[in-house]
Amino acid sequence: MRTISIPSLADLPAAAAQVRAALEGHTIICFKGEMGAGKTTFIKALCRELGVAEEVSSPTFALINEYRTAADVPVYHFDFYRLDEPAEAERIGASEYFDSGYLCLIEWPARVAPLLPDHRLTLTLTVTGPASRELAIDNYEF
Repeated sequence: MRTISIPSLADLPAAAAQVRAALEGHTIICFKGEMGAGKTTFIKALCRELGVAEEVSSPTFALINEYRTAADVPVYHFDFYRLDEPAEAERIGASEYFDSGYLCLIEWPARVAPLLPDHRLTLTLTVTGPASRELAIDNYEF
């Protein structure tokens, strides 16, 4: 496991650059952390690092947002907080997205754990202060 200290919001771009390097060989990226830990905020920074120019926002009600990198490659952003069971994610075709080979950024992955492939990267954000966070990068863990 690797950890990255994020002392303030100003440090998000540097942390996102480090995470981008860790993405190599992974398409399923699971984000864990308590409510308000900054999962969506970090995903915004990571998408900027990946060259997404459009507005990145939480797909809490839509469940999925699609963005495009500067190279016109799709990035899928999921928020499964409101799901009661994995079958709800199956109905929107989550497994097809996960198998697409494109980057899938998943908030609240434990709610769809049975659908997730074994090969995935887990990023856990922990609140360490009013504006500071610690980001732990690990393979396959709930």
